[in-house]
Amino acid sequence: MMEFNIKQIQETNAFACLECGKCTGVCPVARHSKTFSPRSILIKSIRNSHPDALKGSDLWSCLTCQQCDTICPSHIRYIDFMQLIRQFVGVTNQDATCSHGGIVDSILKIMTTPNLQQQRMDWITKDYQTTASGDYLYFVGCLPYYDVLFSSLEVHPLNIARSTIKILNYLDIQPQVLPNEKCCGHDFYWNGDLKNFKILAEQNLEQIRNSGAKQVITACPECYRTLKVEYAKFFGKTGFEVQHISEFLAVRLKDKHIPLKTEKLSACYHDPCRLGRHLGIYDAPRGVLSKLSGLTLNEMAHHHQRAICCGVTGWMNCSQISKQIQTHRLREAQATGSDILITSCPKCQIHFQCALLDKQLKEEIHFTIKDLVEVVAENLN
Repeated sequence: MMEFNIKQIQETNAFACLECGKCTGVCPVARHSKTFSPRSILIKSIRNSHPDALKGSDLWSCLTCQQCDTICPSHIRYIDFMQLIRQFVGVTNQDATCSHGGIVDSILKIMTTPNLQQQRMDWITKDYQTTASGDYLYFVGCLPYYDVLFSSLEVHPLNIARSTIKILNYLDIQPQVLPNEKCCGHDFYWNGDLKNFKILAEQNLEQIRNSGAKQVITACPECYRTLKVEYAKFFGKTGFEVQHISEFLAVRLKDKHIPLKTEKLSACYHDPCRLGRHLGIYDAPRGVLSKLSGLTLNEMAHHHQRAICCGVTGWMNCSQISKQIQTHRLREAQATGSDILITSCPKCQIHFQCALLDKQLKEEIHFTIKDLVEVVAENLN
């Protein structure tokens, strides 16, 4: 285990902890686990004399959803603290469990290979107009890989990519799409693997800068945060602007109204942690949905800053507790009486759809799950 960088820990304000337990009170994991406590992890971590400090799987169960940050009276940046601790400890086979047999982690590590030539562009058919140069670049992320890995869940992440380009084409924009784009590095960063994060980031930065694009658009909140915040944090000014597609569309669709192809539709919207609590973007997705004439938006019991996480992050420790969190969220959506649950994060859609593999839960749920861009794109002429 590495020695703590005391200055970095101090910058998260961790030493100001009052041990009040409010963080544990709002934590979605702690709500379903008798042993997990953000407060306990923090206190154990900063007391080097504690024999059990930084041992066990709890360190990897934290969702970094930032719910605890919103209520802490000492203004501790808990998720930044957790990311630092994970750097110090490192992922071990004993304490951390990569979900789905670790296949996603393996694919990400393969992508760090220099000069790797991928085949990830077959989904762009003649129906979708892209360009080899231009001011706009669509950062696709890992959707081509997710589409293969999770097709058995009745979810098709590449529909998000196709819908994004269809909408951009509707707005007379032909975006660039990088044929050898790499994972943004989000999962490596939050799991404490800075080495591999930086490798991916450097390769992506080189490609994006060489493209000459001035604006990068992504439909994934994790890509959005990573490109916008972490890349700037570690590499300085990137030379391009980054926007989530919901932000971009909230402005571009401001004076437009898109009639629904169905007579009417009721929906509820799930706020992803990275887009919402991490970056404060709540109004843009709802603004986009308001442009769909005839759509009624119902809010769940927990929404905006209080929205419940989808239950998994970084493809780590997907457990029975994760399923309980997802079940709670899906039942909140069911209680709104909506026809559709709209997300704006590919992973949220995958995790919710995975939860519906439970036959009993699937019998309870009477709505479909779609991404924001899918809903918009399917109503365009």
